[in-house]
Amino acid sequence: MSQGNSAPPQRVEEMFDRISGVYDGMNLAISGFQEPRWRKRLVTASAIRPGGRALDVACGTGKVTTDLYRAAQPGGGAVGVDFSAGMIKIANERRPDELEGLSFQQGDALALPVEDAGFDAATIAYGMRNLADYRQGFAEMARAVRPGGKVVCLEITRPTSRLGKLVARWFDNIVPLIGRFVGQGDAYSYLTRSTKDYPGPERIAEIMRDAGLIDVDWDGMSGGMVVLHVSTVPPAAEVEAS
Repeated sequence: MSQGNSAPPQRVEEMFDRISGVYDGMNLAISGFQEPRWRKRLVTASAIRPGGRALDVACGTGKVTTDLYRAAQPGGGAVGVDFSAGMIKIANERRPDELEGLSFQQGDALALPVEDAGFDAATIAYGMRNLADYRQGFAEMARAVRPGGKVVCLEITRPTSRLGKLVARWFDNIVPLIGRFVGQGDAYSYLTRSTKDYPGPERIAEIMRDAGLIDVDWDGMSGGMVVLHVSTVPPAAEVEAS
């Protein structure tokens, strides 16, 4: 059995529906206002260029998706997919009408509602740890991306450095408190639990390779509190050979 989040998917979906209204502000607060910098690194790692097309999985309220869309201009586009109807509702409400080629839809990350090889890159930010099957999540992203395109994952993890452990201690204590302050204590207690259960970067790299991705690399940021994994969908010839 592939490794993944053991929480019932319906429960996780309902939780994200509940917190959709405070999601962006909470992300900014609990990241120590580092989230925009992390997001910028993710978009750069996707290697999206003008005219390209990006897929953002577990897109939430659409911030990463919109950044990818802007990186693909002129002439490109971006699609955001999330299983939470509440998140997609906010993403669509915030989407400027004039941004043609930017769209959001509800869908399952383990069975993405998109065509094969239709994108130049696929990204997921803070969403992989919520999936019931990490390998299947990466395999679906790889399926959606053309040969030679990028699959990028940004996720909160458990740091091992001295600085990182201090940051993790702050995270474990302050996040549930902030969650209770906004009336979402259970949801943000889940956040700390899911982070503790998420595999280390070496194991995630192994899962990505097992899903068929190549050239997997990773880099820690903010004392290792978040990790950015970058990989490539193999050329068609390599896929056929395997």
